[in-house]
Amino acid sequence: MSGAHSPIAQFDITPIVPLAFNGVDISFTNSSLWMVLVLLSMMTLFSLGLRRATLVPGRLQNVVEMTYELIANMVRGNVGPDGMRYLPIVFSLFLFVMLSNLLGMLPFSFTVTSHIIVTFALAAFIFIGVTLIGLIRHGLHFFSLFLPSGTPLWLAPLMVPIEVFAYLARPLTLSVRLAANMMAGHITLKVIAGFVGSLLLAGGAISVLAIAPLALTIILTGFEFLVAVLQAYIFTILTCIYLNDAVNLH
Repeated sequence: MSGAHSPIAQFDITPIVPLAFNGVDISFTNSSLWMVLVLLSMMTLFSLGLRRATLVPGRLQNVVEMTYELIANMVRGNVGPDGMRYLPIVFSLFLFVMLSNLLGMLPFSFTVTSHIIVTFALAAFIFIGVTLIGLIRHGLHFFSLFLPSGTPLWLAPLMVPIEVFAYLARPLTLSVRLAANMMAGHITLKVIAGFVGSLLLAGGAISVLAIAPLALTIILTGFEFLVAVLQAYIFTILTCIYLNDAVNLH
């Protein structure tokens, strides 16, 4: 466990309901709680947004429809018409990652996507799913993905290991990118906010010096909200690119 005032204390996982099964810790933790809250937020957003759907959408309905069209166009543009059958899972992944990132910006919240185990679980799910889709659709021809078309045969012993390594590294790079960005941003905000608090507590003329870092904290907070949405978008578009490889074998 980290110290209460440590910038990394915000990432500590603490049990809320301690549970164990055959010596394995399966406690309901703060991470579990916030994942449940993310799922409830997803359901609430769509329940309220589409409860009274009208031809001329209201604000919430407009947000829901615009988000849906954004991901639908992303799938259609990167995978093609055949990829639309996978739209529900891609859309759900986008919403889960984005809301996890955004809810993690609330005071005293917990950012589940700052933990590599969570992001790796999502990335592994995508990796296994995409691989199974490719094998089911193309059979053994799926392995031609590891030898780009037009590659001279004498380069195959070099190219195939490189392509296989790059393919196997996908879940690692996908998960680390998201977790690292969320963790780095939150640590930066915590450090600067702590510096501002120290200056304000000092009082007197020293407290005036807190104005600049306070302004910087506000700016970085706005930037972190942008990063939260952007990282969800990047995670989703990379998922679509990987799905395109499985569906179209390009």
